Amino acid sequence: MKAFPRCRLADAVMSALLASAFTAPALAQSSSESGSEALVLEEVTVTARRREESLVEAPYAVTAFTAKTLQDANVQRMADFIGLTPNVTLATSQGIGTAFLSIRGLTQVRNGESPVATVVDGVLQFSGIQFRQELFDTESVEVVKGPQGAIYGRNATGGAIIINTKRPTNEAEGYVTAGIGDGDEYLLEGSYGGALIENKLFGQVSARQIDRDGYLDNITRNEEADRFEDTVFRGRLIYEPTDTLSLDFRASMARHKGRGIGFQYQAVDLADDNITAIGFGTDTGPIDANNVLPVRDNNLDYGERDMDDFALKVDWETELGTLVSTTSYTDIEEWSDSDQFPYTAAQSAPELFGFDGTQTGFFDIEAWSQELRFRSPDDQPIRWEVGAYYLEWDRFVSLSTGVDTGNGIIRIEREPSTDPRNPTNSFLADDNSNTAQAVFGSVSADIGQNFELSLALRYDEEERVQDVSPLQFPAGEPGARNKETFDMVQPKVTLRYQPSDQHNYYATWGRGFRSGQFNQNGIAEVAESVGLVGITDVVDQEESESFEIGYKGLFLDERLRLVAAAFATEVEGQHFFSFIGAVSAQILTNIDEVQLYGGEIELNYIATENLSMYASVGYTDSEIEEYAVDPSAVGNTAPYIAQETFNLGGQYEIPLSFANMKLFTRVDYERRGEQYWDVVNSTSRDPLDFLSVRLGLSDQADKWSVIAQVQNALDEEYNSEWVSGGFSAAAPGSIWNLRLRYNF
Repeated sequence: MKAFPRCRLADAVMSALLASAFTAPALAQSSSESGSEALVLEEVTVTARRREESLVEAPYAVTAFTAKTLQDANVQRMADFIGLTPNVTLATSQGIGTAFLSIRGLTQVRNGESPVATVVDGVLQFSGIQFRQELFDTESVEVVKGPQGAIYGRNATGGAIIINTKRPTNEAEGYVTAGIGDGDEYLLEGSYGGALIENKLFGQVSARQIDRDGYLDNITRNEEADRFEDTVFRGRLIYEPTDTLSLDFRASMARHKGRGIGFQYQAVDLADDNITAIGFGTDTGPIDANNVLPVRDNNLDYGERDMDDFALKVDWETELGTLVSTTSYTDIEEWSDSDQFPYTAAQSAPELFGFDGTQTGFFDIEAWSQELRFRSPDDQPIRWEVGAYYLEWDRFVSLSTGVDTGNGIIRIEREPSTDPRNPTNSFLADDNSNTAQAVFGSVSADIGQNFELSLALRYDEEERVQDVSPLQFPAGEPGARNKETFDMVQPKVTLRYQPSDQHNYYATWGRGFRSGQFNQNGIAEVAESVGLVGITDVVDQEESESFEIGYKGLFLDERLRLVAAAFATEVEGQHFFSFIGAVSAQILTNIDEVQLYGGEIELNYIATENLSMYASVGYTDSEIEEYAVDPSAVGNTAPYIAQETFNLGGQYEIPLSFANMKLFTRVDYERRGEQYWDVVNSTSRDPLDFLSVRLGLSDQADKWSVIAQVQNALDEEYNSEWVSGGFSAAAPGSIWNLRLRYNF
């Protein structure tokens, strides 16, 4: 959307900034000893140590969002709350199952594992394909930074994201939301829950449907290139026959249709029509991360994901402690197809240009997990927990390329195609049978009045077996079997000094690992054929060691909260992604050693009864210390890391007593620093400035609301991702939406 002239928008934004800024905390009032009302920050509860404690007393870095914050900030998906969190960024350039999360310099790469453990209602997600999802009817979100492997295990090297949906109670309540937006978007959302049997059986049902044509134009097909359709149904039953036993059953079904690949190639020459490739050159501009290209694919760029989740959590409280059992089952099927490199209107047949084609990707994943934990009561000087975890998942993956004859793309899953309309050129496919198991324990002891010492230890072992499809060609060994085991002991030590309820100092040290995996069989052979060295079919595990010190404090009669932390992390074998466009080869490698240093500062402040504000800054300095594949990269900045992030904003409410309503405005500003995308630092994306402006009207009791929003209000033009070699993915400009909500 580019409907607002830049100068008028800037004036509006400046006026809004002078009037307001957005807050992370909600307003709260408490009675002082004299009986007068005083403004204080809401006490936020966090649970990253699997025990409830206030944000100020928790000895770890965490950015927490309450239900009110999530609603006020219009958080609808992962990227929304990540954009409010210092030292955390997310690129979403491709299909719904692909995410590039970076947290304190630890980064998720394409086809790789996540650097954080994501926990939804107590259930640990096992795959990065699950990460991106629509958020609604959410009670709280916690973004925990620093190694959490001793608590959550594999892939928690950078932290944890803990999401809790709304829990039904005896009180029947719900809401409905309807909305429209840019890109011909419409949205319907609702939830209802309450007691089916008072004090014993509770139920909740929630649903969300969002559909839009898209924001980006495909100039070849004369249609939007980034369709987005997402449907989610959730159900929850909680049975509490006694005060000591709770059974929590959760089921969800998500269906998504949208973008598939979404890339353009910068190093290509075009015909006079500006859409047909005629060779390789520089007609489309410089090969750098700031060159934003229009979409030129002659084939529909398409992706879909079907995901079903079921989980049962049982809490049984005894005199010795509480036994917690969590069982989950997940079934995921993801598909994508698109034009192949160089993603233009060229076809494979013309002799003048013979590299263009089609490509497909297919994932079929089935998994189940079981975790058992037994923890002591929270109200004793020595608190402990022991447990065990088991995960089993099967994954089939196929990547294919085909001849582009102009007759579309045939869906390829487990077998290549011989159809003359779109015959297969290459087919890389394998079955993976994987298991992960762990045992863990932790103990926290009060030392005197003000100190707490916490020790945690976890051993994780992961076995991966790869069976190559007998139909694979032309690379690799059809029918081959490969087997690897990855494991690590992950310790963590934390010392907290809390002289009062308003001040907390802590120091922590820990180790973590991200599991190794297989490249697709034959990738090393493909890489060698185009001159890449040091590529192997097995990707080693990533190991990290991190030290952190932090402080949290309340000031100005608990109207101001300060949170600060500094960290140093050494990473061995950091995962990195490379792409060979001519053969659509997707490769993971290991950067031998990376050093990370940095920190964050967060401020939350209630200025008046109607105005609340926040500010945060994050800084991460990264340096490649060793890289055997390309020693010239030593000393460079590690890829996918924004060196600095900055957030500023606030919310201002104006009561309209004559109409029993209130008007509110809020502004949310994010500055994302310069970002490199490859180990040789061939190009960097310039710093980005994002501004979100919201204006809303509601009744005093918050029964109903009407809210208008403009995201990326400065109309920042940028690539959401850039891949070495000149592959760019454009992001949308400014976007508007309107939401109507009614609570009952």
